[in-house]
Amino acid sequence: MTSTRKPAPPFGRTLCAMITPFTEEGALDLDGAGRLAARLVAEGCDRLVLNGTTGESPTTTDEEKAELVAAVRGAVGDRVALVAGVGTSDTRHTAELALAARKAGADGVLVVTPYYSRPPQEAVTAHFLAVADAAGLPVMLYDIPGRTGTRIEPDTMIRLADHPGIVAVKDCSYDLLGTQKVLERTELAYYAGCDEQVLALYAVGAVGCVSTAANVVPAHVAAILDAFDAGDTGRARELQLRATPLIEAMTGAGLPGTVTAKALLSRLHLPAGPVRAPLLPASREAGDTLLALHTHLTTG
Repeated sequence: MTSTRKPAPPFGRTLCAMITPFTEEGALDLDGAGRLAARLVAEGCDRLVLNGTTGESPTTTDEEKAELVAAVRGAVGDRVALVAGVGTSDTRHTAELALAARKAGADGVLVVTPYYSRPPQEAVTAHFLAVADAAGLPVMLYDIPGRTGTRIEPDTMIRLADHPGIVAVKDCSYDLLGTQKVLERTELAYYAGCDEQVLALYAVGAVGCVSTAANVVPAHVAAILDAFDAGDTGRARELQLRATPLIEAMTGAGLPGTVTAKALLSRLHLPAGPVRAPLLPASREAGDTLLALHTHLTTG
């Protein structure tokens, strides 16, 4: 099958990969999470992704994950869909987290490739199909081989697209040719998962983005897509390029996006709190740089 148009965006268009706020003592800050979620929605995010890598899912408990979804659902109500990260290296555990996310109020689940064990493509396929069968919610596949060690190969994506519950992909593959192959052959809704690729992937058929930078500049991220949709590709290009220094500092300067997003949110006096070990907080110098770049982008 050849796709001749963009599929409808099943999870909205501008999604924020939201950080998980903690108290200064390191406990889950549910009040802060609700306040941050409400701000992100007010400033341009039409959907939120919780309990992803940016949300420190490797160091939050199953109970904390469910509590976070329920608290954010209470803060934003039914006007905004919530996608919950549930991926682990264990198929059974992933399915259990998907069921818990649905019970807590999630509208969809983000499922990353099983990591560390490096399963072959046949096993990757079986994993996603089992989770999709169990979840009872729309599934967004998460292809990020730089972290998991395993691609979801394009041919595997094409096979998985036949499952009615698998509807979208968060693409961090850095394989534009492979992405275009899947876009041409399926109705999977692609979301750019890397902030530097938002406009590039949108231009070739992605339906939106899952953005770490949206934690701190949600309106700017939304404006890139708004400009492109309005036919002002020059303006879209300008907005994407203007964000480059901040994106590089947040995701390309050797620190995880979780660390930089929390450092900048703290400087902006917004809910964030510390990161959990093994992550370490950003240095004062890194925080100064992030704040300066944010100020330049939002006031320049």
